[in-house]
Amino acid sequence: MPRATPLFILSVLTTAFWLAAIPASAQTTDRYVIIQAGETVGHLHATRDGDRIEIDYDVDSNGRGAGNRQVIELGPDGIPVSWTIEGHSLFGDPVEESMRWSSGTQRWQSQSESGTVETETPLLYIANDDSPWSQGLYARAIRASGGDRLSVLPAGTVQIDEIALPEALPGLPDARIVRLTGLGLEPSYIVLDGDDRLVANFGGGMTILEEHAGLAPQLREWRSNLENERLIALTEALTHEFDVPVTLRNVRIFDPDAGTVGGPSAVTVFGGEIVAIQPDADAWIGEDHVVIDGEGGVLVPGLHDMHAHIGPHTGLRYLSAGVTSVRDQGNSPEGILRLTDRIERGELAGPRTVRNGMIEGRSDYSVRTGTIAETLEDALEAVRWHATHGYFQIKIYNSVPGDWIEPMIAEARAWNLGVTGHVPAFVSPDFAIEAGYDDIAHINQLMLGWLLEEGEDTRTPIRLTGMRRAASLDLDTPAVHETIRLMREHGTAVDTTAVTLELLMLSRAGEFSSSSRGHVEHMPIGFQRYRRRAFVTIETPEDDTEYREAFQRLLDTLYLLDSNGIQLLPGTDNSNAFPVHRELELYVEAGLTPARALALGTLEAERFLGRDAWLGSIEVGKRADFFLTAGNPLEDISEIRRIRMVMKDGAVYLPAEIHDRLGIVPFAEPVALPASGGADDGGADE
Repeated sequence: MPRATPLFILSVLTTAFWLAAIPASAQTTDRYVIIQAGETVGHLHATRDGDRIEIDYDVDSNGRGAGNRQVIELGPDGIPVSWTIEGHSLFGDPVEESMRWSSGTQRWQSQSESGTVETETPLLYIANDDSPWSQGLYARAIRASGGDRLSVLPAGTVQIDEIALPEALPGLPDARIVRLTGLGLEPSYIVLDGDDRLVANFGGGMTILEEHAGLAPQLREWRSNLENERLIALTEALTHEFDVPVTLRNVRIFDPDAGTVGGPSAVTVFGGEIVAIQPDADAWIGEDHVVIDGEGGVLVPGLHDMHAHIGPHTGLRYLSAGVTSVRDQGNSPEGILRLTDRIERGELAGPRTVRNGMIEGRSDYSVRTGTIAETLEDALEAVRWHATHGYFQIKIYNSVPGDWIEPMIAEARAWNLGVTGHVPAFVSPDFAIEAGYDDIAHINQLMLGWLLEEGEDTRTPIRLTGMRRAASLDLDTPAVHETIRLMREHGTAVDTTAVTLELLMLSRAGEFSSSSRGHVEHMPIGFQRYRRRAFVTIETPEDDTEYREAFQRLLDTLYLLDSNGIQLLPGTDNSNAFPVHRELELYVEAGLTPARALALGTLEAERFLGRDAWLGSIEVGKRADFFLTAGNPLEDISEIRRIRMVMKDGAVYLPAEIHDRLGIVPFAEPVALPASGGADDGGADE
């Protein structure tokens, strides 16, 4: 792949020409399509008339999607002096955002925050509810500044790196790829043509000019290759591997079965396996051992995210959060095979991954992840495909017709596959349990069986907004008792994702939700702004109270299920890793002890997956998957956020080191690793 060219050495004349060449009377419209999983799910039209740009943006996928209308007025340097945005966010919450510079004062107002600065010239404003088109604007503005980075409002710096294409694109002889960093947790990639016009944006699927839509597969492959190169380099730099025994001294071990933390111990690992556990005071340590001082911290088995959607860029984040295993609950069927193979070979850092295959039915609300089946035979064929490609379960989704469920489950059992999923529209949780689900995905999918009226369509956002009705839910009713009885009888678990429901139900514009506090303050500014927004419409104090009381009832349901022997599977429906900590905190807020919450997030998850003979606890003969906390999580569950070291399969990772490279403020000081001692440290001295 050609090397990136720093933009500050490139001519800015092309950008200046683009900004000035279009006379006020020459109105032009660029028309884009938005593609997810090969299907068009929205549009974006950008109409320019001189320095005025109007944006028409709309996405409809899986019954949800953002949409807005924007008006942008550009200054002579390509930086907006005025920007208004009106529309709705992902789940329909109203959006009203504005920015204006005038006479040395720049003001802005968004869902996240408002602000004012005095500045002689306008600063580049990063919109909170923009569209994929905006990243082309940002790149042009940075380039016009004569450098490769620019300080932006409301805070932070955005940088661009230009990358030559591997080969010329038909009809786009001067196109190039631009990488933007500083907007969020991962870099963004866009394609610009020779006039600096946006051709394609790779975020949220792909946004691409209609006339070049046929190039989408090729561009997607190129973007993947670029990101892979970056991630391989990070893996090499941040993975510390040793070819001699490694002994962690002065650590206390959490035992998930006993629910206790032991006394000072020395744990020795060799070849990815725990080979010795000794009292620290009289531990035997060989001369060739690498010794790491745990300084009295607690060693906890690796955490699980039992509802993940991973990608190549998520692996290091998961490991830095102490999450050494995930259950992927829906992804590109072949893409996840390639990704997990690369993780297992050590090419990319990442957690152990159990693969589940999502199967959706065709409807106007179909999700574009996984496999969309047009007929029952298509669905059964998808079951067989997943079985023969090493998947653990199939995941049934919202638009699967109810009369397909039993034959799909029968086919899965014939191929020794498990079954998880949503409760499809117009089907009850009780039916899904009796049909043979091993677990139900999302606590709301279970509770909606007690809340919705017959005929209400859970393919729409009501599967989320309908949860407000739980405010008046009585958990001591025959309907609730019957569902719990069926779950006990059939051994059905629930993949809770309580943290996601907390985010959706308790997010309020302009503040961090309780689901985000504890980690969002450490994240890049773009991610912080996104988390200062609402996902449901709150118009009155009564709306707010109802959602809060409903979420408390959700916590009460978690406690009720655990008290009745129903297995809780902690998951996030996320790829950010850090919400796993909040999921376990919510278990404690629901009334479980920290020890019980940690057991569910470690050994109990492995028992569900059938791997507890070699994972899930810190014992001789098991694989070395664990993390070191600064304090005792049995005294304060939030100590699982302050991780000093992680080991996965014997390789050592320092979260602070990872976070520094990813633009995240570290949560705790790392342990000290020896400078030498028979180590192949994966580039630790770089």
